[in-house]
Amino acid sequence: MIRVLVADDQALVRGGFKALLDARDDIEVVGEAADGAEAVSLAKTLLPDVVLMDIRMPGSDGLEATRQITAEPRLAGVRIVILTTFELDEYLFEALRSGASGFLVKDTEPVELVNAVRVVADGGSLISPGMTKRLIAEFASRSKEPRPANQLGALTDREREVMALVAGGLSNEEIAERLYMSPATARTHVSRAMTKLGARDRAQLVVIAYETGLARPGWLA
Repeated sequence: MIRVLVADDQALVRGGFKALLDARDDIEVVGEAADGAEAVSLAKTLLPDVVLMDIRMPGSDGLEATRQITAEPRLAGVRIVILTTFELDEYLFEALRSGASGFLVKDTEPVELVNAVRVVADGGSLISPGMTKRLIAEFASRSKEPRPANQLGALTDREREVMALVAGGLSNEEIAERLYMSPATARTHVSRAMTKLGARDRAQLVVIAYETGLARPGWLA
């Protein structure tokens, strides 16, 4: 059973997500939070698998809550999906840098929301279908405190190549086809790169790839 915490300042939104997710046999909403501070507190108490986190809430917002949750070692297994009203939100890239596993716009289709919870709970990452890789790259170019390129020194040449393709939005299967390897081998390279760079998931791997200059806007046609 996938345990979900919903954090949103609107009770109607929380209720809608709860009804939608609780209707699935493999998902249970275990808690609801009205602001970021409550989300952090409930995350520590309930240890959910996934937090659906509204990025804009009064008081302590979703961005600050994301930072606090991902910085807590005991919550290393908690995955966060950022919810936003606007696809172009100045906080989204910072949320990914802080450890969020992806984001969705609130008017996403119900089936996409359910799929998002399952994907993230399984260790994957996601980006709202309307959010293009070009937009992510734009956020990356504006991001603060750029990482030094020598951070990638621990990676092998093949791991760098695979990481760049991950940043280009390719799946393990697509990477395998492009580099003439098996999907399992591609998955292994991705996993090793994440471990060496301390990335929580593929979303953070994408962030690091852009910040270090390994990937650039529009480089992968």
